[in-house]
Amino acid sequence: METLDGYLDMDLLRFTTAGSVDDGKSTLIGRLMFDTKTIFEDQLESIERTSRQRGDENVNLALLTDGLRSEREQGITIDVAYRYFATPKRKFIIADTPGHIQYTRNMVTGASTANLAIILVDARKGVIEQTCRHSFIASLLRIEHVVLCVNKMDLVDYAQERFEEIVAAFKAFATRLQIKEITFVPISALHGDNVVNRSANMPWYEGPSLLYHLENVYIGPDSNHVDARFPVQWVIRPHSREHHDYRGYAGRVHGGVFRAGDEVVVLPSGFTTRIRSVERFEGPVEEAFSPMSVVIRLEDDIDVSRGDMIAKPNNQPRVEQELDAMFCWFSPERPLEPGRKYLLRHTTRSVRALVREVRYKVDINTLHKEEGDVQLGLNDIGRIHVRTAEPLLYDSYRRNRLTGGFVLVDEGTNRTVGAGMIR
Repeated sequence: METLDGYLDMDLLRFTTAGSVDDGKSTLIGRLMFDTKTIFEDQLESIERTSRQRGDENVNLALLTDGLRSEREQGITIDVAYRYFATPKRKFIIADTPGHIQYTRNMVTGASTANLAIILVDARKGVIEQTCRHSFIASLLRIEHVVLCVNKMDLVDYAQERFEEIVAAFKAFATRLQIKEITFVPISALHGDNVVNRSANMPWYEGPSLLYHLENVYIGPDSNHVDARFPVQWVIRPHSREHHDYRGYAGRVHGGVFRAGDEVVVLPSGFTTRIRSVERFEGPVEEAFSPMSVVIRLEDDIDVSRGDMIAKPNNQPRVEQELDAMFCWFSPERPLEPGRKYLLRHTTRSVRALVREVRYKVDINTLHKEEGDVQLGLNDIGRIHVRTAEPLLYDSYRRNRLTGGFVLVDEGTNRTVGAGMIR
């Protein structure tokens, strides 16, 4: 039976790759998959054949991840490509995100569940605006481990001086970020230098290869197992005669641990009761924790609806209508301006919301606050104040990603126009 202790023993690393256009993100992932023998022979034959047809000097490993026809034709990554591979030490889920600035929203999507971010820098170009943008987003999204891979070292003659220049420049920028650990690795994804094995071309580099670091970096529990949070997604009440007294609440655990017999409170009503049972498809389970999807049955027949939250009486989320959040704007059609109304989606709730104020915009290159600018354009990041029509049940994003994040939706087009992280 699945228990919390067993879950914490699972060794899975979710990481995202980010960088500017043509920094070699897809090639790096292709190299990791190729050198760890994750791809099949027919896949290798296919990309070898395609590489010859395109006139590439070497096997183009980026073709392993750039799966869309439009991506292959342009030679760029457009969508977030999720890839899976494993070594004897660890399993990995990779989110390969686009480098173009207009796809910043895709980087936010890919990084939102990551434990670690690999940010690539072209050794010839050094730290540029996209490097700063992706690093800032990684910091905002509470990614504690960042690996700066200085790629294409073969094109600068594997020069130690160039690597150290880039490291110094990034360290100077990163002092203003909230990132727990930053690791620097000089690589050539095309030739495999320091990707899976240490490179003979850079004897001056004394650190581990990229794969060794990914296999051994310590990743603490990604989920919050302290604050019990269960947003109700669906009320199950069969109308058959044999199940006429059954009433359960289905959803995904967003934090903490729930067990039969626990005293709980249903919000926003404030009624307290106890858990009768915790169930999955195969039957009752001893306990439920994030990210398990379960059905919780309660001892008392109280009014519970979609969007309500089950928590513990002595540890409740905040219940407020005024939100202060860092926000990334996605829409190219028009900027975010104070006074606009949107649909705000948070956990299992959808409420109308008013953006009351854009407090400042962040200059990505300097991280300075631009307080005179009262609107956010495409891919801008800033701090906003939102008022919702109904109270939200939330935690700060830094404490719980799942209950601290939200998106805004344009009701006219039904498009997601931005993502926020509650302060």
